[in-house]
Amino acid sequence: MAGSSLRFARSPVAPKMTSVVGWTGNRGTGTSGYRDYSRDHDVSAAGPPVLPGSSDPHFHGDADRWNPEELLVAALSQCHLLAFLHAAADSGVVVVDYADAASGTLHTEGTGGRMTGVVLRPVVTVAEPEMAAACAERTRPSAPKSRRFC
Repeated sequence: MAGSSLRFARSPVAPKMTSVVGWTGNRGTGTSGYRDYSRDHDVSAAGPPVLPGSSDPHFHGDADRWNPEELLVAALSQCHLLAFLHAAADSGVVVVDYADAASGTLHTEGTGGRMTGVVLRPVVTVAEPEMAAACAERTRPSAPKSRRFC
């Protein structure tokens, strides 16, 4: 096709996220009783190190292992961090430090529970003082670019 060019429509690529959760808490009698088994498990994916998991101590889990609620809070915090950094870079705001002390609320009901809220508390440091106002304006949740990423 001399003299012509082909154009391909760009379609969004949806990466497939996979993980494996393997229970490691069989104490020899399986789930013969509610208190007879450990909630310990391993969370893995191709590449990163294995995360040791369990349930919240309220549900007889091991406090030294990650529980699903902590992982949910961490995932939301990570997503916000990455979207924020992207929006800042696109806006010419140079972020030099970011820390978030996120927290979640687990409402327990008998032997179960549900997450009722997550609060993110990012503390951001920018390279130049005048960037702080631009950062606040351009990366606020209602800003057009922020809505696209969050």
